[in-house]
Amino acid sequence: MTGTEHPLHPLHATVDTPGCSRCRDLPPLAFDFSMAFQPIVDLGKGETWGWEALVRGPGGQGAATVLSQVTDENRYPFDQQCRIRAIELAQKLGLSTRLSINFLPNAVYEPKACIRATIEAANRVGFPLNRLQFEITEVEEVRNDGHLRRIVEEYRAIGFATAIDDFGAGYAGLNLLTHFQPDTLKLDMNLIRNIDQDPRRQLIVRHLVNLAEEFPCSLIGEGVETLGEARCLADMGILLQQGYLFARPGFESLPVPDPGVLSSLLRT
Repeated sequence: MTGTEHPLHPLHATVDTPGCSRCRDLPPLAFDFSMAFQPIVDLGKGETWGWEALVRGPGGQGAATVLSQVTDENRYPFDQQCRIRAIELAQKLGLSTRLSINFLPNAVYEPKACIRATIEAANRVGFPLNRLQFEITEVEEVRNDGHLRRIVEEYRAIGFATAIDDFGAGYAGLNLLTHFQPDTLKLDMNLIRNIDQDPRRQLIVRHLVNLAEEFPCSLIGEGVETLGEARCLADMGILLQQGYLFARPGFESLPVPDPGVLSSLLRT
């Protein structure tokens, strides 16, 4: 993802697909929202590896205030608008590394058609396609593994990276690995919480490290809140980490990871 820029994807002609008609015929969203950004740090290099875009209310309100208004009827345009808003804000803020965006698999009807607005937004503002990563969320509710595989295959063909969010929270994430290989697994914060004090969590995560090496794919530790958790993960080889320990999400901004925390961990 750090090589030459991916060329513009040739999806510009009008295509008559269910996805297009659904998007075109639905009314605009009845609510507004914006984005916050949280850094993902690379403890091996002591720098920011990427940023996750997180939905927020228009005044910075929590995600729940927005997600509570998402229904089956507006799920598709909401998913589309989230991608566009994240890309536009990231470019405006000068984000120069990876941008990780959550997406709802059940809101994607036809992968080629539904990704057009994302590509057009990235091309319009000049954000490189090869710096976009899409995180699969709500894996417990994915209705069709074959459909999800088609989405991932199309995204990877374009040049997007893919990730499974909240991996380890249940069987669904593990089941997805039997159907396709993501670029990244984001370990669920419940596995991370107090891992430095819990041998059982450590055992599980060590096996996940081995699994990731065999595939291969990258691992990110989510929800890191203490130095003990960060050091324990680093000792197991998980150097990509995200959480309040480093920085809270910044509303329409790119918060700087805590330099004191990074310095302490890099010394270790």
